[in-house]
Amino acid sequence: MHTTNGPLSGLLIIEPRVFKDSRGYFFETHQQTRYGSLRIPHFVQDNVSRSHRNVLRGLHYQLPHAQGKLVWVTRGSVWDVVVDIRKSSPTFGQWFGITLSDENHIQMYIPPGFAHGFCVLSEEADFHYKCTDYYAPSYEHGIAWNDARLNIAWPVSSPVLSPKDEIYPALHEIAHENLFT
Repeated sequence: MHTTNGPLSGLLIIEPRVFKDSRGYFFETHQQTRYGSLRIPHFVQDNVSRSHRNVLRGLHYQLPHAQGKLVWVTRGSVWDVVVDIRKSSPTFGQWFGITLSDENHIQMYIPPGFAHGFCVLSEEADFHYKCTDYYAPSYEHGIAWNDARLNIAWPVSSPVLSPKDEIYPALHEIAHENLFT
């Protein structure tokens, strides 16, 4: 496993060791001792979403009950994006994007304090994520995917969105108590 720090504090890019042969491939998606040594906390919930091309999910976060997430793709490819929404962070309001796919097997650990979203690049994609806290719908928040000040370089101009993702506010419109300190 090869791990690098992402450009935003706390973000980890993980390239698992993949064993390939004529039958296919194998890799560990999580091993507590190894991932724990990276200071990644224990996970309490695993999730999978399947989406088709141009679906954009996000930018989501929970507060309270903030979730750290270990994310990766097992089928297809996505453009995965995080936004630092920790008010005291020197990178507050900055974003980072990376392609996650079933070919590169890259994982990303996103600590609490980030909004997260992704856009599907392939015909379909299966997106997996392990979470450090339980999903709590009454504490879910979001940021507009097309926030002009963030200026995220999404690979789609007219994404397929959920009704809630269509109405989230821009980051600068969110009350300070609904952001991380």
